[in-house]
Amino acid sequence: MATRLPFNADLVIRAYMQGIFPMADENGEIRWYAPDPRAIIDLDRFHVSRRLARTVRQGRFEVRIDADFHGTVIDCSGRDETWISGDILRVYTDLHRMGLAHSVECWRDGARVGGLYGVALGGAFMGESMFSARTDASKVALVALVERLKARGFTLLDTQFMTPHLARQGAHTIPLAEYRRRLDQALSRHCRFAD
Repeated sequence: MATRLPFNADLVIRAYMQGIFPMADENGEIRWYAPDPRAIIDLDRFHVSRRLARTVRQGRFEVRIDADFHGTVIDCSGRDETWISGDILRVYTDLHRMGLAHSVECWRDGARVGGLYGVALGGAFMGESMFSARTDASKVALVALVERLKARGFTLLDTQFMTPHLARQGAHTIPLAEYRRRLDQALSRHCRFAD
């Protein structure tokens, strides 16, 4: 059902802490989701294929953190059907200003060619969306995200829904009750995504 409360950063934070996240429908109305089962990537079981590992080693892309958050969200919305409405962009930009929403971007020849964004709360990172304008750019961004989360003590990477792309990277689903248990544990941690 559509939200009746003011859609703002505080509401989104409270929802995330309960395992709920927003998406806009085709009319731009904000709707709330808590899928059961829930898709996650276990950080210690994240799978990087040999080919992707070679791409990362070759340094085809320069990985940047939060260099152009707004542009990354815009690029993530650039598809025929998107749940990233103007309200979503506004609120996640507010979350970014608050130091909670972050982007991992791949750049090449001075242009942003891939990336992802999400929200970091405690030791949990809720991945929201990704885009790729060059082969493997979003995959390299995901590898960089996982490395950063592991290095900084995060314990939960929430991918919300399962996709074939995420399944190849080691994503799997768990019951919502188990997700909420892991979320509570992750939220009790004090991790810093950005410097």
